[in-house]
Amino acid sequence: MNSTPARPYPEGFAHYPLYFSPQEQVALIEAVKAGVAQAPFFQPTMPRTGAPLSVVMSNFGPLGWVTDKDKGYRYEAAHPKTGQPWPALPESLGALWDAVTGYDVRPEACLINWYKDGAKMGLHVDNDERDVRAPVVSVSLGDPAMFRLGGQKRGGSTHGIKLFSGDVVVLAGDARLCYHGVSKVYYGQSALVPRGGRINLTMRRVNPV
Repeated sequence: MNSTPARPYPEGFAHYPLYFSPQEQVALIEAVKAGVAQAPFFQPTMPRTGAPLSVVMSNFGPLGWVTDKDKGYRYEAAHPKTGQPWPALPESLGALWDAVTGYDVRPEACLINWYKDGAKMGLHVDNDERDVRAPVVSVSLGDPAMFRLGGQKRGGSTHGIKLFSGDVVVLAGDARLCYHGVSKVYYGQSALVPRGGRINLTMRRVNPV
């Protein structure tokens, strides 16, 4: 389980290629399928403009990240369409968090983002949490994607890292508040995700310990 060297990446960034075996990836997809049967994928929208994001999403855990035109970015304890609680975080993801972060408590939210053909994610910082000292841990499943990592200020150069199914990325330390995004998904290169595309699972702490 080797990660990328810290340089030229910011302190606290780690990339674990093929952390999950093919069999473990299938198990994670099965967990996602069970989760979205309880909490179906929905189309998030941007604050103010109401423009839809190019991904559809759901969540695991006691809290889920949602966004819409009226209330903006936030965490909620219930699905915005069904009003029901989110499904529990799979134990395999909790064990991953323990192994790669060493953080004392487990995440409260795990975003399930489904990138279909043409979907991407603009450069952004994960700062909707009340505790930004806790790491962010991301799992890639399905089609490869070009992940972009910049600095803590908007603009400037970014590093490109092609993520494959089973890869894990950690943003901690200085990297925790760096701009990052997904500029491209190499659609159709994996058959793992039913109906195609890429599933990204992103675990976060929301509240201070």
